[in-house]
Amino acid sequence: MKKAIYGLCVVILLLFGFAIYYLNGAMPIGSGYSAKYVCSQVFLAGRDPDSVFKKDVKPTNPLFLLFSNEVDYALKTVTSKALGFWCPKTAVYREGFGCTLAVDVTREELMKQVEGDIGRQSVMDMNKPWPAGELVDLSSLPKEVDREKLNKVVEEAFNEPFDKSQRNTQAVVIVYKDRIIAEKYAKSFSPFIPMLGWSMSKSVTSALVGILVKAGKLNIKDTSLVASWKSHDDPRSKITLDQLLRMSSGLEFEEVYGPFKDATYMLYDSKSMADYAAAKPLKSEPDGEWNYSSGSANIIARIVKDAVGGTLVSFNNFVRKNLFDRINIYYAVIEPDASGSFVGSSYMFATARDWARIGLLYKNDGVWGDDRVLPAGWVKYSTTPTPKAPMGEYGAQIWLNAGEKGNSTNRKYPSLPVDLFYFSGFNEQIVAVIPSRDVVVVRLGVTHDEKSWDVEAFIRDVLDCIQTNPGSCKQL
Repeated sequence: MKKAIYGLCVVILLLFGFAIYYLNGAMPIGSGYSAKYVCSQVFLAGRDPDSVFKKDVKPTNPLFLLFSNEVDYALKTVTSKALGFWCPKTAVYREGFGCTLAVDVTREELMKQVEGDIGRQSVMDMNKPWPAGELVDLSSLPKEVDREKLNKVVEEAFNEPFDKSQRNTQAVVIVYKDRIIAEKYAKSFSPFIPMLGWSMSKSVTSALVGILVKAGKLNIKDTSLVASWKSHDDPRSKITLDQLLRMSSGLEFEEVYGPFKDATYMLYDSKSMADYAAAKPLKSEPDGEWNYSSGSANIIARIVKDAVGGTLVSFNNFVRKNLFDRINIYYAVIEPDASGSFVGSSYMFATARDWARIGLLYKNDGVWGDDRVLPAGWVKYSTTPTPKAPMGEYGAQIWLNAGEKGNSTNRKYPSLPVDLFYFSGFNEQIVAVIPSRDVVVVRLGVTHDEKSWDVEAFIRDVLDCIQTNPGSCKQL
């Protein structure tokens, strides 16, 4: 009996010790996620903090039941704590730059990062038709579009199919022949509210690289890209920009979102996300395997920032002048980390219409009107399958539906065209481009229940409503 009691006590102590260990790792991530997410939604999107926390944050993980947030509207900060005192973290909003988690830096230091000659943001033109302006006319559509059935497809995207479903669609925009043919927004959202794209940001980061390649400031074959890699004895010095773009650098990085994992530690407990990722050793030889990594995207982000002046302000001015202004984007922000480098993996906010503009730019081979924004061949390069991606599912920061080499039937979305490529983000964000059908589909939301949302079926239903023969759209 004594041995049994002793054994039980040991087990209890071990479980208690593991619980403390786990919570010590989980709580800083939780407070960081909550503070950063709520801050961006409140000060960028103008949403109610309690509603954001209840609908967007809490369902992400049961541990968020332990957290609460304090919003300071005067200083424009959000502080999150567990149990009202544990592991406090603060996110700071800066006009034009969004929110940044203050990791190992003060609010005052963050404000100094944005001092300087900040370029003026472009002003929307409500009287010009989209995409040049914001005028959207849905009164007449091309004859091959079945309006009634298309509207049903879009409406269904906002319905909750189950009693406890958490689909939470916030916006849908459908573009055909370079014009919007359908759009809808959830309550409290509109065409002018920027929304988080999560990993769709990676595809925009790739576009910025393309612009710098066109300008001769970067080359995809460049090596020795990080200061700590420059020694010839360091095998990482051989990693090319191309390999980073294709997620084939060989760098060790665990794209898992949870305590003690690379992705969450980088995003919510690191001052410099690029430094965190660049410190990782090689797991395999460059081009030896394909390994999806937000860390690689943030290394690329700092390479871009350094190529355009090395400061947060210089980057901000570069992206506005060379991308956003040229394609009539008005509300987009790519938020930076505490070191002053933009988070190219995850933190771009844009309206649904602006996300559609980026998809349109890629559909039209990087050309906007008469302006070649991306270099000739960049879209083809970006949408060519990475050799080590087993299903031909990835290019250069863009997801593909190409299928396995020599067997295109083995692909991610078998019922969708092979030429489909798309930007994809956490919580089922997507910008889907189907060049052969002249279509761009945007869906934004915060989907916690993956079973409630079938992106393949949604895009297939949209395509079925745009036919050569009017009226052939299938009945839902």
